[in-house]
Amino acid sequence: MGQSQYPFWLGGVAASMAACCTHPLDLTKVRMQTLAKHFSGTRPPSTLHVLRVAISDAGVRSLYTGLTASLMRQMSYSLVRLGSYDEIKRRLAGNGVPTTGQLLFAAGLAGGLGGIAGNPADILLVRMTTDQLRAPHERFGYPNALIGLASLVKQEGVKGLYRGLGTNTSRAILMNVSQVGSYDFFKVFFLGHRLPVLDYQFRDGIGLHCTASVCAGFVATTICAPFDVMKSRLMSVAHKTKPVEVFLNSLKEEGPKFLFKGWTPAFIRLGPNTVLLFVFFEQLKKRWVE
Repeated sequence: MGQSQYPFWLGGVAASMAACCTHPLDLTKVRMQTLAKHFSGTRPPSTLHVLRVAISDAGVRSLYTGLTASLMRQMSYSLVRLGSYDEIKRRLAGNGVPTTGQLLFAAGLAGGLGGIAGNPADILLVRMTTDQLRAPHERFGYPNALIGLASLVKQEGVKGLYRGLGTNTSRAILMNVSQVGSYDFFKVFFLGHRLPVLDYQFRDGIGLHCTASVCAGFVATTICAPFDVMKSRLMSVAHKTKPVEVFLNSLKEEGPKFLFKGWTPAFIRLGPNTVLLFVFFEQLKKRWVE
């Protein structure tokens, strides 16, 4: 069994490149999930409404609020989940082709590891992207991720770094299985089957990578939406609270639909993000080997 032909950290670089392109949509998704009460009206705010409010209040540059936290997250969470996934998959399969069960197991284990590694950056990302809509006395005021990390430890202790860890890790496992695992599944499926209507056979290239990643993005968004909402709401508060309390309060005030709040911006963000992530990752791996 040979060694990997590319470095462990390459997935983190690809994820960071994708995050730079889709960060405004990530910011919009988090705000819709956590701060609906800050918007006027009884109906939940739309994606365009949240974007319009952000631009009118603080300008276009505000759409990249929290980018440093997003990059920190990609170089911890995504680096670990992508790098360890390929390594676990390679070890499970040996010299053969991994089975669907092996792909799912590898993706789940790698996702859990990534969720633990990226939890502190996730907290900073949620707080920095929602700070603008808070009352002045409720704002965290982190100018960048590094200062935010130091402030978080100073004010809440080391335990504060792992607020919402259970929900976040569960969500990370589901995300990796539904995004990375399903991407590999769809890629293998399309390579082995002709499209029935178009009578087209995919080859291993950008067209295949884009198609498989769009399918993976749809699956991942739908499966992860409830955990994503709960994670964002748990991490957005400074006081200690239990997941059950957040769930019951949200269910009482908003009904069961709250679990899929922000689905549209989540897919609009995750679809392109998944495409860019895997296209960048595949191209980086190809260039590295060459």
